[in-house]
Amino acid sequence: MKPNKNTEKLILVASVAVPIIVAAVLGIRNKIDLGPWTKQLTHYIGFINGVTSLLLVLGYIFIKNQNKVWHKYMMMSAFFLGAIFIVMYILYHISNENTSSSNMGINERYLYLFLLVTHILCSVVVVRYVLLSIYFAMSNQIEKHKKMVKITFPLWLYVSTTGVAVYLMISPYY
Repeated sequence: MKPNKNTEKLILVASVAVPIIVAAVLGIRNKIDLGPWTKQLTHYIGFINGVTSLLLVLGYIFIKNQNKVWHKYMMMSAFFLGAIFIVMYILYHISNENTSSSNMGINERYLYLFLLVTHILCSVVVVRYVLLSIYFAMSNQIEKHKKMVKITFPLWLYVSTTGVAVYLMISPYY
C-alpha cells in the first residue's frame, strides 16, 4: 500500500465518526428489543478487551525481538478484535439500559467512575492513533509508524486493560 492522502482523510473521518456513533448509541432512550442474547454481550466485550491487552503485549514483545511477522499478526488480531468490540458494544447499548454503579461502596464507586471516565476519554482518542499506526505500517512509512506507536501502544493498552477492570467492577450488577 502506497501513502495516500485520501486514506488519511478517511482515517480522520472514521476517527470522528466512530466516537460520535458510539455516543449517539449511548444516548438512545428507547431501546431496541434484539432479544435476551444481548445481555450476554457484556461478558464477550470484557473477554475481548482482555485478549486485546494480551495481543498488544505479545505484539510489543515480538517487535522488541525483531519478529515482524508475529508482531503484525498480533497487532492485526488486536485491531480485528477492536472492530468486533465496537459492533458488540453498539448492539449491547442499543438494546439494553446502562448498568448502574449505585450499589457499589463509595470508594469502589469513585475508583470505578475514575477508571470509566478515563477509559472513555482515552477510547475516543485512541481510534485515530490506532488507524494511523496501522496505516503507516501497511504503507511502509516505518519511521512515522514508530513515532505514532509510542503514543498508540500505551494508550491502546490502557483502554483495553481499563475495559477489563471496568467490566469486572460492574459485572456483579448486570
